[in-house]
Amino acid sequence: MPDIYANARSTTGTSVRRRDVNTLSGMCPICVKECPVLCEIGKSAFRGREVLYPEPEQYGWSTAASNKDYRLDWSDFNILSRLRGAEGIEPDPDVALFHNVNIASKIGGIPLKIPLASGAFGSTDVGKNNWDALAIGAALSGIIIIIGENVCGVDKESVFTNGKVTKSPEMERRVRLFKKYWDGKYGELAVQTNVEDQRWGVDEYVTSKLEVNIIERKWGQGAKAIGGEIRVSSLERALELKKRGYYVLPDPEDDAVQGAFKGGLFKTFERHSRMGFPEERSFVEDVEWLRGIGTKYVTIKTGAHRPVDVAWTMKVASEAKVDYITFDGAGGGTGMSPVPMMNEMSTPTVYLEAQVLKCVQILERKGRYVPDISMAGGFINETQVIKAIALSNLDGTPLVKSITMARSPLTAAMKALYFCELAERRRLPRDFANKYGNSPDKFFIAAEELRSKYGNKIGTEIPWPAVGVYSYLSERIGLGLKQLLAGTRKFRLDLVNRNDIAALSRLASEVTGIPMMHEVEADLFEEILA
Repeated sequence: MPDIYANARSTTGTSVRRRDVNTLSGMCPICVKECPVLCEIGKSAFRGREVLYPEPEQYGWSTAASNKDYRLDWSDFNILSRLRGAEGIEPDPDVALFHNVNIASKIGGIPLKIPLASGAFGSTDVGKNNWDALAIGAALSGIIIIIGENVCGVDKESVFTNGKVTKSPEMERRVRLFKKYWDGKYGELAVQTNVEDQRWGVDEYVTSKLEVNIIERKWGQGAKAIGGEIRVSSLERALELKKRGYYVLPDPEDDAVQGAFKGGLFKTFERHSRMGFPEERSFVEDVEWLRGIGTKYVTIKTGAHRPVDVAWTMKVASEAKVDYITFDGAGGGTGMSPVPMMNEMSTPTVYLEAQVLKCVQILERKGRYVPDISMAGGFINETQVIKAIALSNLDGTPLVKSITMARSPLTAAMKALYFCELAERRRLPRDFANKYGNSPDKFFIAAEELRSKYGNKIGTEIPWPAVGVYSYLSERIGLGLKQLLAGTRKFRLDLVNRNDIAALSRLASEVTGIPMMHEVEADLFEEILA
């Protein structure tokens, strides 16, 4: 496939002068000296390593993703509808209404109103800036939300005693905000911990002091296979984070670097986390230790690593009997992931789920424990959700119990906040205001529903962006799932299976084992019509 974006990407703020680029390099067919346009090569000549990342100027209020066509995604499958019969409900036109479809799920024993999880939102500013909307929206929707890595380590107000965290106001704020609106039944809050977090004792702190029930071990993500990264905009902050043990680049203790920063040559430092190297026996012991300190649920978040690592992860997770695993396909990041890594590294989501299912079949054949699975990687709507869940139903019950989303809930939160700010300044787009109204209580469709339950808290204690996240998760995805399931005549989520989807490309069929559309039930025509 021609890589026409190799030398110009919106994520890095680059472009080319000519449209008819060289399909191999992405460069203009003729490159001239007197060109004011910054392509990837040109910008790199000035800014070097900064061009590896999504535009630094947008850090904190943006998310980024791959723009590569992986040639296989959820659009390569169609959902098959049915005419007759109904499962999970009486086949009565007055009863079998799509509003009566049950889309509840349970992952690792945790009940979910909608088969979704949201996260992980760690120490990057975009997670912190939008946490109120994300946490409250998740709590109201009855799904899992994950606090990501490095929150305690980056919290300016964290207190460390003998190298262990004993207080983190930011972590406490995040946990408290979710629990305030959580019904205690549907959904949950997880805290993700990496190498740095484990060294600082974050597991003990959040379990014992904050009564967090889920610890998620971070083994990577689909957007990158290296440690977590953030940008730091002050020299004092960079020095503080280095003193805490992080790798900070360029080195803030270097006199020349300090001079360059103060002179405006660059505006942000990079803070990097260490990469983990899990081992089977030590991980099994680690899970036992986590349960010993009171952790109710232990999970793994892993990236789209090569197939042998997928198999090894499933093997170790089975041995340790973790409650569930989140597998994250290429390639989108919630905060700061290298653009080349998002585009050119890791396994795309459909391929990844197919690998996981192959592992499941082997484990089941050997009578081994199989943890529940949550798939992540580019999911934004109900059609993708139902296809991923249907694909995983190998023997009567879907293995994929939830779908984890990060960028899309963040987009819902940011868009909701921005339009509320525009409304306050009376700067809403005219078409939008004419269609939906000029104030949040009019343009958020779920406002009245939530106000009937929470009264005047809506728009005050419960901020409007949280209503936006709830509207996206519950009003859009939740209701969309019910409509699709009703179309398959499956009135419970756990009834959807591989027979409910068909492949539209030979590659999709070969990778997943799902028959092509023209092959589905082809042998039944003669039987029915004869």
